[in-house]
Amino acid sequence: MWQNESARRWQWVTLLSLALAVPSAHGQTFDDVNNLPLPVEFGGQPPSLPPGDSVDPADPLRRPIEAAPAESTTEGDAGVERPLLRTYMDPPLGFTGRSSIVPTEVQTDDHFVPIEDRWRLGFPEWDRYDHGHPWVDDYPYIEGHWWDPYNQNVLKGDYPIMGQNTFLDITATSFMNIDARQVPTATTPFESTVNPFQEEFFGRPGQFFYTHFFSLSFDLFHGNQKAFKPVDWRIKITPVFNVNNLNVNELAIVNPNVGKGTNRGRTFWALQEWFIETKIADLSPDYDFLSMRAGSQFFNADFRGFLFFDTNRMVRLFGTTQSNRNEFNIIWTDQMEKDTNSELNNIFRDRNQNILIANFYRQDFIFKGFTAEWLVGYNNDQKSFHFNKNDVLVRPDPTGVFTPHHLDVLYLGFAGFGHINRFNVVHQFYYALGRDSLNPIANSSQDINAQFAAIEVSYDRDWARLKTSFLYSSGDGNPNNKHATGFDTILDNPNFAGGEFSYFQRQAIQLFGVNLVQARSLIPDLRSSKIQGQSNFVNPGLLLFNVGVDMDLTPKLRSINNLNFLWFDKTAVLETFTFQGNIDRFIGADASLGLEYRPLLNNNIIVIGGVSTLFPGSGFHDLYNRFKAGVEPLFAGFFQLTLTY
Repeated sequence: MWQNESARRWQWVTLLSLALAVPSAHGQTFDDVNNLPLPVEFGGQPPSLPPGDSVDPADPLRRPIEAAPAESTTEGDAGVERPLLRTYMDPPLGFTGRSSIVPTEVQTDDHFVPIEDRWRLGFPEWDRYDHGHPWVDDYPYIEGHWWDPYNQNVLKGDYPIMGQNTFLDITATSFMNIDARQVPTATTPFESTVNPFQEEFFGRPGQFFYTHFFSLSFDLFHGNQKAFKPVDWRIKITPVFNVNNLNVNELAIVNPNVGKGTNRGRTFWALQEWFIETKIADLSPDYDFLSMRAGSQFFNADFRGFLFFDTNRMVRLFGTTQSNRNEFNIIWTDQMEKDTNSELNNIFRDRNQNILIANFYRQDFIFKGFTAEWLVGYNNDQKSFHFNKNDVLVRPDPTGVFTPHHLDVLYLGFAGFGHINRFNVVHQFYYALGRDSLNPIANSSQDINAQFAAIEVSYDRDWARLKTSFLYSSGDGNPNNKHATGFDTILDNPNFAGGEFSYFQRQAIQLFGVNLVQARSLIPDLRSSKIQGQSNFVNPGLLLFNVGVDMDLTPKLRSINNLNFLWFDKTAVLETFTFQGNIDRFIGADASLGLEYRPLLNNNIIVIGGVSTLFPGSGFHDLYNRFKAGVEPLFAGFFQLTLTY
């Protein structure tokens, strides 16, 4: 009985040893547990045994425990030393490139093979689905190519390009956007209209806009981000090329000169990102750090882009404490002028605007999974006089006194983002105070005192997210006094109440030389341009109520649906600006539907499309009605394709 149990035990040990066996570099198969040759019946070659050894190599239960000592073999009269044992090395995953590790150790015996490049370790081939590795299937543990960004690749920072800790991340991006839209479009004087005898002040609203960005980013950094360790230093540059074209149905839209027609094409090249970063100090053993970054870089002041969302020239001091529970940023930016049509930075022109922002984030604030933010910001926008590339005056605003003026505005903010039990909550509050030396609409200096508040609450139910939100931006009830109470931002790009899918937020709606609302903004600020104009705190403000639902229709396809109801907070500024009385507060209803498709379940290919409609309310009719007909519902659609390597 004991002998049978012992035999079975040895058989299990043998099978385990065979399972761990790997082929050697010179064709022999070895047991990876004992580092011994396998028997012939299990795929090995008959081992060389010392003369007189009586062990049968074909019997796995009787093989020797210790390997035979290495001996020199003779071939004729010359002695030939046996080569050292080298097991088979599987290739590493993905595309690794060449290793830059210069070997400092050499193999001296059969028991230790030095491998100094700790990143380029091999993995065995595994046909997980037994399909022969077709390209349409997602397989783990496969080799890659230099042109394959989906799997591990040295060109996207998965393997070091120098030494053990220096990585290079190359990102090539093609972003195409097509907009077909209807917006209220003013005609020119009677003798300069596209069609003869065109009497209506607002003409045909159709516009078509195409823009395409090509960028190539080089990010060289030292440190192990894969292990959540902050980088020791970083150098990044991102050149961007843009081509864009605008086609409209009325004159004096692409340029005040009606001789320029109704079509405008532009190209522009910019070095959009360029900065260096260095770590100043480690603040704790838990990867807390203090770093500084200088150069043109991206920064978002809050969770949803309500105040400042831009890539520009700045110095940023940032870091974390208490195991990353606290995060802080201090930025000072000396803004560069932006190109009018591509909105890229013009590195050769200064904007004469300085911005200082400091924020502090605290994770697990009151509730687990909820992050709070406190912010202090300062906007110093100095006097300047500027025509954009389409020959339109943008500073100062082409209204009222046409006189350069400067702004000194302080922002105080409090925000939260996260979940409270089953509910997802985002909220934001800003208080703005300061001074405008000469507001164009009020025609006098103004003391600024304005508020902004927004909140979104959503609830996840299986594959759907139900949400509702509310936004308040204070308006100015008396443009003729010395107090500006209409809130305005610095350079916003909010992801709120439908974001880019919303008609009212996506379109720039013009009104007498300025915009009632800017493109990618929610604030009706009567400002000439979001990227080149100055903040205007004499504006009507906004009340917004939203309901929506986001649905994951498939793992690759998401639907974003929103319905917004919009009101002006105050209409006194609009009545003064348009010389029109009794303008209603109701702007209208904004309905939008969007689809987002990621065919590879990642960001290498993103297809986004959307349609939206603004059903004008009484206030919108008061501003944009024609003589012979009221303003009709306005439609817009867009298509975006992002390809990233």
